[in-house]
Amino acid sequence: MFLSVYSQAVMVPRCGYIRRAVAKDPSAAVELDLSALPGGADAFEKAARYCYGANFEITARNAAALRCAAAFLDMQHPADLARRVEEFLAQAGLRALPSAVTVLRSCKALLPAAEELGVVRRAADAVALRICNEALFPTRTPPGWWTAELAALSPASFQKVATALRCRRADPKVLANAASAYAELALAEVLADPRDREDQRALLESVVDVLPSAADAPIPAAFLCRLLHAAVTTEASAKTCRDLELRVAAVLDQATAGDLLGVALDGAGERVRNTDTVRRVIAAFVERHAGRSRRASLSSGGAELDPGAMEKVARTVDELAAELATEESLAISKFVGVAGAVPKEARASHDCVYRAVDIYLKTHPALDEIEREKVCSVMDPLKLSYQARLHASQNKRLPLQAVLSALYYDQLKLRSAAAGVDEGWDTQTAAGKARAQARADASLARENEALRSELARMRAYVSGTQQPSRGSGSSPSAKKKASFLGSVSRTLSRLNPFKGGWAKDTASIADSRNAMPHVVKPKRRRFSIS
Repeated sequence: MFLSVYSQAVMVPRCGYIRRAVAKDPSAAVELDLSALPGGADAFEKAARYCYGANFEITARNAAALRCAAAFLDMQHPADLARRVEEFLAQAGLRALPSAVTVLRSCKALLPAAEELGVVRRAADAVALRICNEALFPTRTPPGWWTAELAALSPASFQKVATALRCRRADPKVLANAASAYAELALAEVLADPRDREDQRALLESVVDVLPSAADAPIPAAFLCRLLHAAVTTEASAKTCRDLELRVAAVLDQATAGDLLGVALDGAGERVRNTDTVRRVIAAFVERHAGRSRRASLSSGGAELDPGAMEKVARTVDELAAELATEESLAISKFVGVAGAVPKEARASHDCVYRAVDIYLKTHPALDEIEREKVCSVMDPLKLSYQARLHASQNKRLPLQAVLSALYYDQLKLRSAAAGVDEGWDTQTAAGKARAQARADASLARENEALRSELARMRAYVSGTQQPSRGSGSSPSAKKKASFLGSVSRTLSRLNPFKGGWAKDTASIADSRNAMPHVVKPKRRRFSIS
């Protein structure tokens, strides 16, 4: 750009940059290199008009550019342009949220000059301050109107706003709402034109980079699932996808089966394509939950662990598996990978996962026995309810091993019920079982006591027979002997578990009155057991 002698006379006193250029070459015309001037020709035109004393308007759109141009031209006059711009920013430009956002947005084309002069920092801080004020004391309706103002910011500018919100210790909900609203608008832009894949991928990656951590501001699981689906669809970097997978895993207990199904579907939302992504999310949650459980068991800080989170996720995964099972092209490994990502012990009942298995077997009727057993490996037939076991025992789609397991468990239940049928219905409770066990113990104790009494009487009798017997012939003691032996035998036969078998009652076998006391009658061979 060439500067005439008249222009030199007007601008040299106010612009140090032009004054130094004229001093180097005092010729009639001076050539100025203004290619690095922030704001370009429009900013120089307004600076020149200011030097000439002409009127022009300072607005939120050109304030940052004029401030940077004044610094570049070294306008050090006491009433210079920089001072007027600073007054405008303090009195109007940064006093309202829309104008502060406009100033911050205009700084994108003025870097690094706007950063060095502190315009970016002041504008971002002003936006954060106005957001906090609107969150506490709304001035418009609806209360969250301010979230739409953030859509105009670039990802780098929004990151500075988020940093300013953290510095002001804003409520995590405010930060989460701001991040979610900004990412939602950016996501809509990404999905609006899928043809421009490269630019949309860059925008999505930059948005994910500026999201606050889950500790600072928990973002809803449904929205994170949508972001993850967009990242997979646009083939974002592995770092971005992994970051989103971990974010979803951190709040997986808040997600629904529909949210995870959206991640698994393709870009058109018609076919199941991304089951590996869902499996990694579930595995990350299980690993995270296991780590927190170990830490809770080693310390007293177990209150932070939600005991029902794993069961809730297990139900969600079972519902998701039932939805995925309807896909005819879904491989067995993909189905088992998703349904089996949750440990079996995390499910109190396996009815839901059995439903998913049955749907998969119904959708894929050509599977052989080994393939069906692999599908059924994700469930435990012994953890099915009675109705589910009854259905499984009659389900011809199940492999034989699963059917036998269900039938075996029912057989055990029936035997247990038959053994305790005399105890009544109260045996189903803990108190009823305790009473039944007490009665069984008492009955056994009485039988043992009777046996001990009979054995004591026998020992006494044996001690008496060891005395030298005197006299001959049949005595009353001999009759008493036979009668006592018969009584002992009858008692032992009653206690014998094989009663009615080979044990015989010897009470009827007695000597005649005239027989010799030491004569033993020959055995009757028809009673022999040999």
